[in-house]
Amino acid sequence: MRQRVIAACAAVAGLGLAACSPEPTPAVEVPAEPTVVIEPTADLATSAVAVPDLGGRTISVAIENAYIPFNFIDPATNQATGWDYEALAEMCRRLNCTLEYHQIGWDNMIAAVAAGQYDMAPDGITITEERAQQVDFSDGYMTVDQRVMVRKDDTAIASTDDLRNDTALRVGTQKGTTNYEEAKKLVGEDRVMAFESFGDAVQALISGDVDAVIIDDTAGQGYVGVNADDVRLLDEVLVGQQLGFIFPKGSDLVGPFNAVIAAMRADGALDALALKWFGPSFQAPDAAGEAAPEAEDAAAATPEAGDEGATAAPATAAP
Repeated sequence: MRQRVIAACAAVAGLGLAACSPEPTPAVEVPAEPTVVIEPTADLATSAVAVPDLGGRTISVAIENAYIPFNFIDPATNQATGWDYEALAEMCRRLNCTLEYHQIGWDNMIAAVAAGQYDMAPDGITITEERAQQVDFSDGYMTVDQRVMVRKDDTAIASTDDLRNDTALRVGTQKGTTNYEEAKKLVGEDRVMAFESFGDAVQALISGDVDAVIIDDTAGQGYVGVNADDVRLLDEVLVGQQLGFIFPKGSDLVGPFNAVIAAMRADGALDALALKWFGPSFQAPDAAGEAAPEAEDAAAATPEAGDEGATAAPATAAP
């Protein structure tokens, strides 16, 4: 979802990639069982998609805990939660595996997995050819769109053409992301301001330091919910991209996770998770730990469907 580019150290794998990877951090505290109630549309025991048994294997997972709604620390409970945790818990329940989470910053995540320091990472990572040279991807489990966020009272920016043509306008986004790359394509690097996080970029937009923010629609809806009086998303889509889990090159986990993704797509479990975490009932906690108002749109992300990258909205989600 956050659509990100490989950290610089990952690009020099042949020059000592392992040296770029951080030391492992202690496992973070996470729920032992998924908290979402998944009501599949087909009997799991009779699913047409075969899912292998991993025999209780322990899988180390690199995770950021800083990207609502995929992974974050709930301030009300101080527990890690989000789509990543519930989806992986359900996947490992079916695959018969155990998850061992390790919190790690985004800047080093792809490099660390590529070096074999962790078995996999979720974290809303966009599938790109460049990254696929460093890590193996699962099949796409979700498609997200990049969109433009502007101040709510700004009527001068109604489309990307307005943003592109007015050379006085500045665009913010998170550094090291494909949102940043898209912003450069749109307005040129000189007009792009890179921030440590999307939260920083949104605050810069509200304060007037930038005039727009390029952001994924899923995360964008969360920020709109928290700042409903200040910002809005333009309807126009810049680009749609698939998200996938990453693994070290040659990992034997890619096949099992592809199988369980296919099974959860077939029986409706991915739809249920998308509805919970990206639907209108999801309330993103703000910095003070209070729930935000509901997002404007219903389902901002949808599970990947079909064999050719087509998308289908969750059957139970509002349009």
